[in-house]
Amino acid sequence: MKEGVHYQCQRCTNCCQWPGEVVLTDDDIDEIAKFLGLPVYDFVANYTNLRENRSGLTLMEEEGSTTCIFLDGINCRINPVKPKQCAGFPNE
Repeated sequence: MKEGVHYQCQRCTNCCQWPGEVVLTDDDIDEIAKFLGLPVYDFVANYTNLRENRSGLTLMEEEGSTTCIFLDGINCRINPVKPKQCAGFPNE
């Protein structure tokens, strides 16, 4: 762990409802699809969008909001394999 301040998650879910993109790596996509028991194609088709700059994929949001599609109350439905961007926020 890096020296200095380290944020401990309080499960407020603010970061899961924050406007912006959750950028997915190829590893994120593979791990989440496997965790959900889906072929990669089905995961991409049903749970991702093309990034605004068209340089990759981002997790989909709930329709009409900025809430992550995988947020369920205060729980992340894909927590064991959540994207690296989520897992490291805001410490990395």
